[in-house]
Amino acid sequence: MHVSSITLIWLRIWISMAQLQQGGPDEKEKTTALKEGQLRHIKTGEPFIFNYREDLHRWNQKRYEALGEIITKYVYELLEEECHLKKVFVPVDAVESEPRSFIFMSEDAMTNPEKLMVLIHGSGVVRAGQWARRLIINEDLDSGTQIPYIKRAIEEGYGVIVLNPNENYIEVEKTKAQVQLSPDRSDEPAEKRERKDKIQKDTKKRRDFYEKYRNPQKEKETVQLYIRENGSPEEHAVYVWDHFITQSAAENVFFVAHSYGGLAFVELIIQREAEVKNKVTAVALTDSVHNVWHQEAGKTIREWMRENCCNWVSSSEPLDASVESMLPDCPRVSAGTERHELTSWKSYPSIFKFFGEAVEAKSSSGKAAPTRRSQRIRYEEL
Repeated sequence: MHVSSITLIWLRIWISMAQLQQGGPDEKEKTTALKEGQLRHIKTGEPFIFNYREDLHRWNQKRYEALGEIITKYVYELLEEECHLKKVFVPVDAVESEPRSFIFMSEDAMTNPEKLMVLIHGSGVVRAGQWARRLIINEDLDSGTQIPYIKRAIEEGYGVIVLNPNENYIEVEKTKAQVQLSPDRSDEPAEKRERKDKIQKDTKKRRDFYEKYRNPQKEKETVQLYIRENGSPEEHAVYVWDHFITQSAAENVFFVAHSYGGLAFVELIIQREAEVKNKVTAVALTDSVHNVWHQEAGKTIREWMRENCCNWVSSSEPLDASVESMLPDCPRVSAGTERHELTSWKSYPSIFKFFGEAVEAKSSSGKAAPTRRSQRIRYEEL
């Protein structure tokens, strides 16, 4: 894929780099809008432009997807090099020949006796360490990735586990045996069969030429091989819980789950209710799309969520302002933004405060928690 016009340069020392690229100190005024962690053209300093070729939407889309793959690999590198996390493959007993996925863990994730933070992103193209690809490309790394959460968690003494719920399968090129064979036409006259074959070949030739022009990276026929016990975000969450989180030494486990990640967490507590209640201290949801009715969460789960969860939702209200809900689960407060993808970033300081208060409440011998949980909505009358 041709992506040479946009290069992934996240400007760590943005002023000096921009001056070198733009021509020196005289061009300094052109760099004032830049900051660390932004994606910019290596020569012009301009942001990413999707419609690079206005007449070729599919080409632009493929170019965007190729950039997304580069971003994913880059974020993985940051998780290992800057956050000092280690990659751990799942399933844990996978043989070399079968499909595998992976998660990221801090060195003390299993041994930290006090606190463990578990991060779950939403659905779509994002992978471990990301909240929203759009934010990474159009805004910066801080708002679009989980890196600020990870770094602050480590600074505050948490172990960290980063889930990878969208890495559910691998794609392999179809073998000849897997490609559907054309129907048997042995009973057709040879002349008619040859004429049909020629038409098909000519059509395929024109289509291939057109696709090569429209799509520089020609797609191949592939088949999806799903990862054992990790074939969906819900399965992945349960698998990581069973094989890692339950085995960790932490007295207090905390979840941060964005969008579909919230649904995956609710599915986890439905399947492992007693274990989750015993192990998890607090859960921060950010614009979660879970639904306790559709997911058939029982009364005891809903009661636990009202006491131990809080959902920061997209809203025009100020950060932490109470937001009404028709669902009988957890309190909802404003994330301080109306943009769904920004909710995790905007609520970031409040979530750490929420977790800190939850630990204090737990250690105060049953004293009522001075957190948003004390503002819970009572649904007993519904």
